[in-house]
Amino acid sequence: MKDVRKVPASAGAEWLLGGFRLLRQSPVGFGTLGLVYGLIALVVGLSAEKSAPLFALLELVLVVIAPVLVGGMVYAARAIDAGGHAAPEHLLQGVRDGKVARLLATLLPQVVALLLCVLLLVLLVGGGDQLQQMARTITELQAQARPDPALAETLPIGRLMLWLLLVFVVGIVAGFFTFVAAPEIMFTDSPAFDAMRRSFRACVRNLPALIVFFVLTAIAALAVYLAVMLVALVARLIAGPMAMQLVAQLLSTAVLMPVITGAMYVGWKQMLADGAAPSTSAATIAL
Repeated sequence: MKDVRKVPASAGAEWLLGGFRLLRQSPVGFGTLGLVYGLIALVVGLSAEKSAPLFALLELVLVVIAPVLVGGMVYAARAIDAGGHAAPEHLLQGVRDGKVARLLATLLPQVVALLLCVLLLVLLVGGGDQLQQMARTITELQAQARPDPALAETLPIGRLMLWLLLVFVVGIVAGFFTFVAAPEIMFTDSPAFDAMRRSFRACVRNLPALIVFFVLTAIAALAVYLAVMLVALVARLIAGPMAMQLVAQLLSTAVLMPVITGAMYVGWKQMLADGAAPSTSAATIAL
């Protein structure tokens, strides 16, 4: 792994703090990019109340365009890091640079992970008949005011818990292939599979830093969510439940999407970018 730099476990905290720093440097510009992403996701969610086929179609569209939007936000993160500001046109930078196909290729690990999870469910729980019976049982339990313990005992709880654990592991491994693949694609001429290979190697070599990052990100996301919900509750008192939903969705993505994509950029910069990695002391002072 000579082309992947080794960073200390504390670097995981630097990535997250770096994401917050970039948002603080361009709160309106970078936050607007997250707001646009949240608005698209909100439209998709609201479509579920209108039509199931429309929801499925829009959900597919969101899944397809998400890598392009993430690539654009990573590009904006570098612009901010260079002393500039994020702008809405950055979201489509991947289109202008002709990197859409490579960005879309980063969906492949997620598709493979999804198929693997379905296969594991079939192997652990059973085929179509068993899955249908389990679905009916769960539906009956949800419909009961007091769930019947005897009915609940018919569910393969142990195997379902094992499946959920395996799904978690598969999801993490799939994430290794894409964690810093977007900046690698946006800022280098690396083919998609090369970028995903380097991303996987960077994550494996720097697993302690990645664990620190994931733990701190989960804590930060919870803190942001609680703060957003306080604002959303005020919005509900003023304008009703719909206002609460709008505020919660848009505010959370306006903060979390820039922070996470900014952290991806900082992580790529430390582990894979050409040139010397930024010193820990310098990064800490800057934050």
